[in-house]
Amino acid sequence: MADLHQLVDHLQQQTGLELANCAFTLLGGGDINTAYKLQTPQRSWFIKINQASMLDMFAAEAAGLQELAKAGQVKVPEVVCYGSFQQYAYLMLEFIALGALRGESLVLLGRQLAKQHRQAQTCFGWHCDNTIGSTPQSNRRHDDWLTFWHQERLSKQLEFARNKGYVGQLQSKGEKLLVSFGGFFSGYQPVAALLHGDLWIGNAAADKQGNPVIYDPACYYGDREADIAMTELFGGFGPEFYASYQNTYPLHSGYQVRKQLYNLYHILNHLNLFGSGYQSQAVSMIERLLAELG
Repeated sequence: MADLHQLVDHLQQQTGLELANCAFTLLGGGDINTAYKLQTPQRSWFIKINQASMLDMFAAEAAGLQELAKAGQVKVPEVVCYGSFQQYAYLMLEFIALGALRGESLVLLGRQLAKQHRQAQTCFGWHCDNTIGSTPQSNRRHDDWLTFWHQERLSKQLEFARNKGYVGQLQSKGEKLLVSFGGFFSGYQPVAALLHGDLWIGNAAADKQGNPVIYDPACYYGDREADIAMTELFGGFGPEFYASYQNTYPLHSGYQVRKQLYNLYHILNHLNLFGSGYQSQAVSMIERLLAELG
């Protein structure tokens, strides 16, 4: 592990902040990086540390947080700096004391996210690649959403799975879905909206004033339904959130089917990250989608 006191000296030089007499607290909750709260008598910061080879991951995360901040809707931690020190990479952010999302905070998040999703571009993707968890995520730009979702999302995850030895029905049925999933978009034209990209309940909270906060983004411009689908995948955000979002920017009626297509991407990613426990779930999702297509 990095010498934290030497790291503080480095951060003082990089930022001009007064970090003398600071205290470190090791924080839990992540399975990719080591995280600390850096506290001085005046204020606190949040620091993530990983191997130097992960610098590009931190650079992309910083860019994603800045893109979300520029949208001016849901609160995100302010980026202080990122860089390399000794054999490590780091990302330094504003520290925000976080609590659970509930009640009015969920209502506000639904409204703010809907307004964020109205901020659109003319093409799908983003100016830089990033990661989904620790998996590389390609954001190569496309004019057509179906092409983007095929080439940069599902095809990539199926290829990663094949390289890890997950073959058989996963691949054969997955290829069949790739050819036919355009049938889910009859009468629906997605807009290239600003997405968080990894918006599950573990990446959202509320500050002490009740303002929603989102973090750990995997940003790109895509169909807003992909963000909403992800919120439903691991427990959901509560009925207040969905009612507020719908009141602000109603979803298309076909969302209830398409959300399975979007969440397949994340289940395939979990298969590639965490192993075979997700294989049967991925195959079942593909089978349900194929059945919907008839």
